Amino acid sequence: MLVVGTKLLLVEDEEKLRKLVKTYLLKEGAHVFEAGDGLEAMRIWQENKIDLVILDIMLPKYDGWALCKRIREESNIPIIMLTARSEESDKLFGFELGADDYMTKPFSVKELVARIKALLKRSSEVISLDIIKIEELKVDKKSHQVMLRDCILELSPKEYDLLLYLIHNKNQALTREMILNAVWGYDYYGDLRTVDTHIKRLRQKLKDYGDKIITIRGTGYRFEVKI
Repeated sequence: MLVVGTKLLLVEDEEKLRKLVKTYLLKEGAHVFEAGDGLEAMRIWQENKIDLVILDIMLPKYDGWALCKRIREESNIPIIMLTARSEESDKLFGFELGADDYMTKPFSVKELVARIKALLKRSSEVISLDIIKIEELKVDKKSHQVMLRDCILELSPKEYDLLLYLIHNKNQALTREMILNAVWGYDYYGDLRTVDTHIKRLRQKLKDYGDKIITIRGTGYRFEVKI
């Protein structure tokens, strides 16, 4: 079973095959957008947040090669190419354009579903390394950007490092010494009050979400969130 509500874009001009694949995907709990030509597929892509694209190469109006290239310019979502041609040059060209997988017709729909699951799992693992989501808080580790309810928070580098440390050790009691060593480094000779000062500033910038940082009297702090 796919993650319920996963949004898939199925682009195939052969209606009978498109309906067959869609039936299987719906049974897996996916939300399926379908298109019979490249222009319709582009419109759907632009208007919806798609998680994965299943893309036929030979399409009317706008072929799969061009669509793959266009999507890859804007997104890293998984793309599976479908084609009746099995030449190695076609596969290599597809991979050069950014396709993640390639299936030659006729193919097993069950195998297609298995490949979709594998690509979605791999994609979610990559995202989880770069983006952390804690309830209404999102941290993008690549850009060092922190967002609370879609509002960007202006944090200093140390405030960002402090928040990241608290998140990675959520629901654990952290002493001031542990925080100081982890965020400022073992060779830092500053006062433990440095931790308190930065915690205070971080709480203010997190607004009501700052209440998640609990003070443990005589010890330190705990970033308390629901699991």
